[in-house]
Amino acid sequence: MKSREIIQFITDWLRRYLEEAKAKGFVIGVSGGIDSAVVSTLAARTELPLLCVEMPIHQSRVHITGARDHLAFLKENYPNTRTHEVDLTPVFDELIKALPDAGDIRKEEISLTNVRARLRMTTLYYFSGLHDYLVVGTGNKVEDFGIGFFTKYGDGGVDLSPIADLTKSQVYELGKELGISEAIMTAAPTDGLWADKRTDEDQIGASYPELEWAMDFYGDEATLGKRHREVLKIYRNLRNTNRHKIVPVPLCKIPEHLIS
Repeated sequence: MKSREIIQFITDWLRRYLEEAKAKGFVIGVSGGIDSAVVSTLAARTELPLLCVEMPIHQSRVHITGARDHLAFLKENYPNTRTHEVDLTPVFDELIKALPDAGDIRKEEISLTNVRARLRMTTLYYFSGLHDYLVVGTGNKVEDFGIGFFTKYGDGGVDLSPIADLTKSQVYELGKELGISEAIMTAAPTDGLWADKRTDEDQIGASYPELEWAMDFYGDEATLGKRHREVLKIYRNLRNTNRHKIVPVPLCKIPEHLIS
């Protein structure tokens, strides 16, 4: 993979897209993970105004530290970068008080993790409207087009997606070339939406390299070992379950004879 060339290609694409949209800059939610670190650095390289927003909600200290260290790196190397922290914990807690008891702890837990992502999306679009900025997505190819591992109208609610055609492994390669910190490069991927320390692999049941293999597998399943069969099943189940996130919102097309 030609990392340097891809980095320059994405940087130019971001700059061109912003100019064509006649927007004034970018806004990105920074979590302390590899995807947001790479995307924010790519946006910073455009030399156009960039606002990076931290939005902790009962956040792990590790995630907060990683995000702040990365933001310090950006501000030191890219003077076009500004940062802002919005503590959404009180907002989240008050919303919980206003919501009815679900009666199903598991479903409630999942619903509230998605609420976290949607609160963050709402916050980013506040800054977007305030400054005429575009919200930049941080989803990669596996998450966005493989298994749908994102929150609909949460972290999936963006204006443009610069790394959505790159697998997680490829994002790491860009991270290495961009000088992303070792702490972020070696940290276990996590969406940071849960109260505990569960990783993406804990949630999914498979690692990103395994999922990348499953996305590209078109061979004879009869030749596969037990683990590979398990990974294919995980991948296909998640893809089918989350297909509504991956495809465009269905449009009910009214027959012409009913309208005219």
